[in-house]
Formats: sequence, structure tokens, C-alpha cells
Amino acid sequence: MTQAANADAAPTVGVRTGSAHVAPADRMHERGSVELIDVTKRFGTMVAVDRLSLQVQPGEFLSLLGPSGCGKTTTLRMLAGFEQPNEGVIRISGSYVQGIPPYKRDVNTVFQQYALFPHMSVAENVAYGLRQKGVSKSETATRVAEALDMVKMSKLAERKPRQMSGGQQQRVAVARALVNRPSVLLLDEPLGALDRKLREEMQIELKLLQSQLGITFIFVTHDQEEAMGMSDRIAIMLDGHVEQLGDPETVYERPASAFVAGFIGRNNFWQGVSTGSGVRAHDGTVFVASNPEERVRQGEAALAAIRPECIQISPTDPSLDINVIGGTVAGVSHFGDVLQYVVRTEERDVIAILPRQGAIRLDVGDQAWCHWEASEVYQFSADQADLVLVEPAEDPTL
Repeated sequence: MTQAANADAAPTVGVRTGSAHVAPADRMHERGSVELIDVTKRFGTMVAVDRLSLQVQPGEFLSLLGPSGCGKTTTLRMLAGFEQPNEGVIRISGSYVQGIPPYKRDVNTVFQQYALFPHMSVAENVAYGLRQKGVSKSETATRVAEALDMVKMSKLAERKPRQMSGGQQQRVAVARALVNRPSVLLLDEPLGALDRKLREEMQIELKLLQSQLGITFIFVTHDQEEAMGMSDRIAIMLDGHVEQLGDPETVYERPASAFVAGFIGRNNFWQGVSTGSGVRAHDGTVFVASNPEERVRQGEAALAAIRPECIQISPTDPSLDINVIGGTVAGVSHFGDVLQYVVRTEERDVIAILPRQGAIRLDVGDQAWCHWEASEVYQFSADQADLVLVEPAEDPTL
């Protein structure tokens, strides 16, 4: 059965009944759309992906972000056809793709290891897939030239992979994937092998290229800065499911869970008990939250969190009863446009990040009071405390 015919056929993998999945939007039938409905993948007794439902719009740049073992790479491999789901359905451009091998799917994959043929030139590597499909020499030459021009590698068309840097090889790998003109490009941590400076440059280039081409990109990464910098939306994964799906600003400013708050950006977490209006931490710090992410019943275990950049530092006691904690400066770090202070209190370290321009200057050993606005306080239940809390720092003098 062809892929086109399969679009109207019943799914080849059973779907659980009673699913809360909402009928797909009209765009889910367009080229470049991707839809997963209650998808589950098991390896023996281990559940790698657990009833995952997700819609990707045509032309969207979506990142699957999460720690190792969260299911993001398995999800990508199911989209590519390298793995098959045990339950649920997957549709690409409106067509069911279960049972269809990778080479018959309208997708291409870019891996972290570029897998370029060392004996072939850049142009020959890019042309390889077209030649395997029997595309004419003239059309192959045209499409290879177009693909190399997209990634700014035309001048190096005759070089061998060993004569190129890691960033140049990555561009060739992207060109080889794009030359087939797929509706969806899958990228499995493609920048992981590059140094930081080159990785940041490639992030900009990939996003500009995606915007120019309008192709759907699904990008797997464990690096939240990559995801935040390039994505239209981010699916943050944990234990085989999506913990939160949203645009970068939303997942940063309004995290749906303590895990998301800790994984996206940085946060200082405290554990304590809900007061109804905030949290009384075990170390005595009293938090008042004017717009909590999660309502926690008074008296129940709760978490409070403050992002380092939301903390203000004073060298003198600001005479506040709430949203304040005092300590001693234990460390000062300079990061270009910001200063990072580590303030050591009786039971923990607090991280504060201040803009360099106009920032208060304190030395190690100085007293400091950290304080913050109620609008900056995150409040969550303590269900994910084990995922976000760290042990108190040991006294380096002991």
C-alpha cells in the first residue's frame, strides 16, 4: 500500500479508547503537519513514550526538550520510521505512517554524527540520495547547487569531509537532508558535537534557514538554551510524556510544573508548607505569591521558587518580613554583561544574577540580603520536590 493510499486507511496500531484527544485542526491534513495520538512505545517492560499526543503545524519549528531518558529521541525515531509505536497513531502530512519504512516517508533526519562518506566530495555526499532515487543528472546538479547555496557551502563543493571543520560538515549534512525536499526535517541533537561558539552560530543559521524554507523542523535537544533560541514552540518532556507545550516565553514565564521551572532557565527552590497566600519554607523564609502557578491547600507541602535574575541584593537589612533572606556573600562571578552572586544563608546557598551596569558591588564575606517581589514568586505542590531540590552546599572550610 502506498503512503497516499494509507492516508485513508485505518491505523495499523490499536488506539486506546476513551482518549481525550481533540479532533485535529484543518491544518493537520496539510503537507508538513505532524500528529501523534496516544502514542506509546515500550522496550520490554520499560515505557519509553507514554500515551503521547502532540500536533505540529506545517512550517513550525518545534523542539522536543528534556533530560536523558525522557523519550524525546524515541519519539523522533518513531517519526523517522526507525521505531514503530506499540499503541497509538502517527500521521505526517495527513497520512498514517505506521509500517512505512524510513526511505518511503516524506521526512529526512540530521544526526549528531554527520555520517558523511569520507571518499566523496561535498557535492557527491549531497547528491547521493537523489542518485539512489534515480533522479536525472541535470536535476540532481540543479538541486545540489541549490542545497549547497542554502547552507553557504557552494565554494567547498569539491572538498572531502576531512578537509572541513565540524560546522562545515554539519552544514553538508543539513544540505544532504534538504536536497530531497522533505515536508519535515528531523534533527537529533545535531549541534551536540560542536564547540559553544560554533554551536551558537549554527543555531542562528538553522533558524534563519527554517524561516526561509518554511519546512517543518522537529529538533531534539537536552540544551534548553538551544530550544529557547530557535523554537516557535517547545515540548518539554519527562518520563515519556509532555510536561508542558508552549512558546519559549510562556514556558519560561509561566511554567506548568516545578520540573519545568527548574529545567527551563535557573531557579532557587525552597521546600515548606503552604500558607494559603504563599509558602513558609523549612528554613523560616516566608514567601508571598501574588500569582501562583499552582494553588496548594493551606498546610500542605509546597515548593517556592525565585529565578536568580528576579532577586535584588542589599548590603543592609531592608526591614522586610516577607520575601527576604539574609546571608553572606560566598562567591562572585563575572559573566560579561551580568554579575552572579552566591549568598550563603544558614541552611542553603541562594543564586542572584544582576545586570553589570548599575549592579551593587559586594565582596566575598560581605553581608547581603536577598529580596524579591511577590509577583516573581513561583509556587508549586511538593510532588516533584525530588526532581528540583539539591542538597545544601557544604561549608568549604570544613
